[in-house]
Amino acid sequence: MSGSIPTSTAELLDNAATHFGDKPFIVDNGRSMSFSDLSADVTALACSLVAKGFRRGDRAAIWAPNCAEWIVAALAIQYVGGTLVTVNTRYKASEARDIISDSGSSVAFVVDEFLGVDYAQSLAALSIDGLEHIVTIKAPKSSDRDGISEWIADGAAADDELRRQCATQRKSVDAGDVSDILFTSGTTGRAKGVVTTHGQNLKAFTTFADILGLNANDRYLIINPFFHSFGYKAGWLAALLKGATVYPMAVFDVPAVLDAIKTQAITVMPGPPTLFQSILIHPELEPADIATLKKATTGAAVIPTQLIVDMRHTLGIDTVITAYGLSETCGLVTMCRQGDSPDVIAHTSGRAIPEVEVAIMDTDGRICDAGEPGEIVVRGYNVMTGYFNNPEATADTIDENGWLHTGDIGTLDIDGNIRITDRLKDMFISGGFNCYPAEIENQLLQHADVAQVAVIGMPDERMGEVCAAFVVPTPNSGISDASLIAWSREHMANYKVPRRVIFTDTLPLNASGKVLKTTLRTML
Repeated sequence: MSGSIPTSTAELLDNAATHFGDKPFIVDNGRSMSFSDLSADVTALACSLVAKGFRRGDRAAIWAPNCAEWIVAALAIQYVGGTLVTVNTRYKASEARDIISDSGSSVAFVVDEFLGVDYAQSLAALSIDGLEHIVTIKAPKSSDRDGISEWIADGAAADDELRRQCATQRKSVDAGDVSDILFTSGTTGRAKGVVTTHGQNLKAFTTFADILGLNANDRYLIINPFFHSFGYKAGWLAALLKGATVYPMAVFDVPAVLDAIKTQAITVMPGPPTLFQSILIHPELEPADIATLKKATTGAAVIPTQLIVDMRHTLGIDTVITAYGLSETCGLVTMCRQGDSPDVIAHTSGRAIPEVEVAIMDTDGRICDAGEPGEIVVRGYNVMTGYFNNPEATADTIDENGWLHTGDIGTLDIDGNIRITDRLKDMFISGGFNCYPAEIENQLLQHADVAQVAVIGMPDERMGEVCAAFVVPTPNSGISDASLIAWSREHMANYKVPRRVIFTDTLPLNASGKVLKTTLRTML
């Protein structure tokens, strides 16, 4: 599929069905769904939404793990001008209720069971103003709940009048319409809903797909959760733009990942550094079994150069690209490019994508020179329209000159590559020195016996805070806390040296693969 960027996901879906037809788009637990099948299910579900009174501008939530039905529901919502609201699968029912209520969602698509929890039942037990329908994904056959399969069947049997009404709503959708609201984690209070449009997302992830080299021959394993822009926009949306086939995975499991790559001949797999580190140290790794894997994207404040080298040489991945983005920028700001050196890929997140500006700003609002640290700010078409129903927070985040303040600390080199130092909120002060956990983590990862590490500040009577390091050692390393502390004193400034080292088999991760530092603080 070539030509101009579609104006909406509805236009994208129609174009993809015409161009790719019976080619598989989703392979989910052995079930294959073609582009034509996808279009048929989406339009049928869209008809059912319209029949239930769902109108352009209405909002609908999805609270479910990665699966084919998630994509069908998302596209159906957007097909008739609705707004998709994503809900973190690790949320408790009360947290999901807050998101659904705050967004004003009238419909919620909810999985019946995931990780031992009946999501639909737990949500139904709560009183949520404005929520009219809970539609269950993968409901048991014996269930009397409203199920997505029944909604699709009802929509497929719609009369001509309902089909005309659905088509009218679909034709009204344009690039400036809101496509989704992704809520932030809410670590500093109640979660904020990030509002972005069809045009913003389609333009950004056409660029993403072009830089990565994604094409219709690719088979794309998506482990990153769909509720996050990494799994949704850089995942199945980018694949739909290029005609690639997607393989959703609900839960990250190394043996399952290795098996999927081998049996499905996977060619593309994005993920956080922890994902690739876990694969590299797994005893079942057989590089020959994953020889088809040729493209990967990752991103974080800290990535050891050796990881990039190992991804290329041990795993045989030809194209390894790091990227940087946040929900407030449609999930994308910068990317490395094919041909960049391992050092550039590991130590930076690349350069701004076209038509987007990135700068470093000090606390006085001055744009910093190359190499000078400060807050990363972004300006361009990818910046959110604002936080949903929260003009105060929007004004606090986007200044009068259109710069979005990310809350991330970093530098720009002379070539425009951005290096993320840390989050402002994660920085701690030890004896008057600013300590950036990501910087310390990067240094600790240079130790041959350290496979993974996470650093937090720990209260100290004399210094205020000192460094505590949670370490996953390499297999059979024999490393001790005393030896690592001694090594640290030789290789970094004293104020950065861990005062306490805690060895652990795994680091606590959220569904996006990021380390849960709030959990680590409870483990001190």
